[in-house]
Amino acid sequence: MSSYFTDLAQQYIGGEWRPGSGSWDIIDFNPYDDAKLASITIATVDEVDEAYRAAQAAQKEWAEVNAYARRAVFEKALKVIEEREQEITEVIIAELGGTYLKAGFELHLAKEFLRESIQLALRPEGRILPSPIDGKENRLYRVPVGVVGVISPFNFPFLLSLKSVAPALALGNGVVLKPHQNTPITGGTLVAKIFEEAGLPGGLLNVVVTDIAEIGDAFIEHPIPKLISFTGSDKVGRHVATVAAQNFKRTILELGGNSALVVLDDADIDYAVDAAVFSRYVHQGQVCMAANRVLVDRSVQAEFTEKFVAKVKSLKVGDPSDPSTVIGPVINSSQADSLKSVVEQALAEGATALVHGSTTDNLVEPSVLTDVPAGSALLQQEVFGPVVFLIPFDGEEEAVRIVNDTPYGLSGAVHTGDIERGVHFAKQIDTGMFHVNDGTVHDEPLVPFGGEKHSGIGRLNGETTVDAFTTQKWISVQHKRSFFPF
Repeated sequence: MSSYFTDLAQQYIGGEWRPGSGSWDIIDFNPYDDAKLASITIATVDEVDEAYRAAQAAQKEWAEVNAYARRAVFEKALKVIEEREQEITEVIIAELGGTYLKAGFELHLAKEFLRESIQLALRPEGRILPSPIDGKENRLYRVPVGVVGVISPFNFPFLLSLKSVAPALALGNGVVLKPHQNTPITGGTLVAKIFEEAGLPGGLLNVVVTDIAEIGDAFIEHPIPKLISFTGSDKVGRHVATVAAQNFKRTILELGGNSALVVLDDADIDYAVDAAVFSRYVHQGQVCMAANRVLVDRSVQAEFTEKFVAKVKSLKVGDPSDPSTVIGPVINSSQADSLKSVVEQALAEGATALVHGSTTDNLVEPSVLTDVPAGSALLQQEVFGPVVFLIPFDGEEEAVRIVNDTPYGLSGAVHTGDIERGVHFAKQIDTGMFHVNDGTVHDEPLVPFGGEKHSGIGRLNGETTVDAFTTQKWISVQHKRSFFPF
């Protein structure tokens, strides 16, 4: 077992590693074999306060540091990750139940986003705007928001923590990070350790490992953070948004999805099958962009279904430390039980199981369900695991209606032999992202990422990241004299 699970099983506050002062511990388990990885005494409300105050104190000086000097920290952090790639891979496999394939996918994206953060330090630009008043000069400055609170999820914790933490720091902010309780190392203290080794000044990044049972809404309500960046379920996101709004804070909410991959009558069937299987089953389907629903034109339904089912049955389920494993465990027993209930409910409603996977502890084998009644609540919700609904349709108009018939709007994909037909289809879908002749799971450093409807508020990546973690300040200068009427 990696030494990270002993060395990093602490809080990181004000540049110091220390135990929490709470009265109980968060136990970090391996979801595959239930082995105990670490025990972390939780942070209390007082330590959340200390973390925010440390970030606020350090941020004032950090904001004055030359952007080129700030950039050097992120260049070093990237080097640290590259040097420790094998160790980080082992941590992802042990703590998340991620496969080698998943770990490689997450690390690749994490490095790409860190490379973008190196450039973000130089990205903010000011403007001078004209004025209708003689002699007046309007200067528009872009400045850091101050301190950012980041709450990261369990599915891609290393990537999704870095995705907010790194740009927030690069743009001159301080950060307090609260990782998910199931992934406190990968999503929290490991990130802190990398930046500590990269030379980030102490206090700028703080990690508090805790639980709402201990701190309630203190992480969100605290008066210091001006922005809360949350990635997780829409249910929790709704609560985060409500509490933040009551305290006049901005939010970036990256929430759940119910994405569809659509196969039109002129699609390359073999390619569409490959895209659909990856889009549903990457990281056991525990991905917000995963294709919960696969829609197939009835004219190609038989061919697609036969090939799709055959490929799903070939996926190896088991130990994520085995390089040949494609599907490892889901994150915990609650998630496994929930997925089992989804399949049972679908079958009770009259669905047909083309593949009916069994559940052993946290290992949930793939299931492929069809004939789910059109009015079923299952088709409306996010299913966070290796269960997929195959839905036939007649013509594009019906497909558009089915895809949009969900409270979510995050991602999706359409497969067709005509690119412009695919683009026309994509424009009709009420979603933040949509892909033609590809999978549903994509994230790139320069392209705005985010959803519509219940899938979130705001965007990250590229220029939208600058907008998210900075604010605009108007300073006017009167070179002549203003006229005052009294």
